Amino acid sequence: MAALPPREFAAQVLPGCVIPTARQGLAQLWPLLLLCLGARLLHRLPLPRGGKHAGAAAGGLLALHHFFGPQSLWVALLSALLALTLLLSRARPQRGLCMALAALSYLLMGELHMVDTVTWHKMRGAQMVVAMKAVSLGFDLDRGGRGGAAAEPSPAQVLGYLCTPASVIFGPWEPFGAYLRAVEGPPLSMAWARKGLRSLGLALLCLLVSSCLAPFLFSCLLPLYGAESLRRSLFARWLRAYESSLSFHFSNYFVAFLSEATSTLAGSGTTPTHGNLRWDLEVSRPLRVELPRSMAEVVTNWNLPMSRWLHTYVFQTARRLGTFAAVLGTYAASALLHGLSFHLAAVLLSLGLITYVEHMLRQRLAAILDACVLSKRCPPGCRHRHKDGLWVRGVNGALGAVALFHLCYLGALFDAEADDSVEEQGYGLAHTIHKWSELHWASHWLTLGCWLLALLLR
Repeated sequence: MAALPPREFAAQVLPGCVIPTARQGLAQLWPLLLLCLGARLLHRLPLPRGGKHAGAAAGGLLALHHFFGPQSLWVALLSALLALTLLLSRARPQRGLCMALAALSYLLMGELHMVDTVTWHKMRGAQMVVAMKAVSLGFDLDRGGRGGAAAEPSPAQVLGYLCTPASVIFGPWEPFGAYLRAVEGPPLSMAWARKGLRSLGLALLCLLVSSCLAPFLFSCLLPLYGAESLRRSLFARWLRAYESSLSFHFSNYFVAFLSEATSTLAGSGTTPTHGNLRWDLEVSRPLRVELPRSMAEVVTNWNLPMSRWLHTYVFQTARRLGTFAAVLGTYAASALLHGLSFHLAAVLLSLGLITYVEHMLRQRLAAILDACVLSKRCPPGCRHRHKDGLWVRGVNGALGAVALFHLCYLGALFDAEADDSVEEQGYGLAHTIHKWSELHWASHWLTLGCWLLALLLR
């Protein structure tokens, strides 16, 4: 495709993509938004708490049916199975592990035997959120009521928590205590309305960037697909990789901000402070992903609630096996939750290796240079001698550029030009090898080099 002047590019994209995408998105989302608002108003009524939990579960089932039709039965069955498992494991000391085994068994059986791949992948996000909630509830009960599960929850509470319309479709994961606070019916306020509308507006903006701007940015504004020699050049491959990565990133931000909006509209996402409630739910921080300090920061800010869940219920549980095993176990658990997709497993396990090696290298550099160059920002009272000098910023900037390089490489797998049928079924081994071979496996070689450097600096 030849390069287009910006004015002509805007004239083509606005009526051909921006307006239809916005209309289609709102047409698909308004029933879910109404159900969340209905749950919020229901929680404000002077009803028995059992009725409020039942109403939340019913609203979630309606939302599932709107998005998945008759196939929503599979998500409802998962919720019922996990609620029954929690009830039957009441006398067992390891309820979290029981919930994890039940959820994992159901997800694997569903993907391998019960449902076709395309249908199963469409429901993957909803199933993942239900499984995360159930597992966290089990572990919180094991740990004496952490996460707000101070007493044995009733079946109505469990089903309301798992199926609430606030998070059953797009997430995010929330602890049981956050759900109970929402059921208590916090008062309506302008801060609540502003937060919900802001998150919804940002979600639609990210949808438009992902669908209309990012996939055509370089192909229209730069002649990537003009001359055959330029199209095949390494520079063009990396630009296409960044193009695919950017589109995928903004699709994630769309889901993140939309989940903020649905949770807020339903009354979740509050932080109690000195008797007041702050509507401050954050699911993703796009600027810290697109302009990263480190890959560890990218992983954390990509999905804040899921990062918290993985750290609390997977990493801390597996830490007795050693740090490296705990890191790989955490990313393996994330891969299993996301489904049996080779390219997702490849990305997540590669992320585990990259973040571990990056942590090693930056830890060695921080000790040698006595400077704040760790993967995560140092607290104000850290003992490093050099905190914010020009050369410290330069080192952090260079390592941040390496993280951006890794992001571009990993995002190349999420091809914006792939057929919808291929994307719905998941990219396979051949696609993964082809995409990374085009980039000469650069990120993996760089990770190996950083690991060797970290060993030499010991």
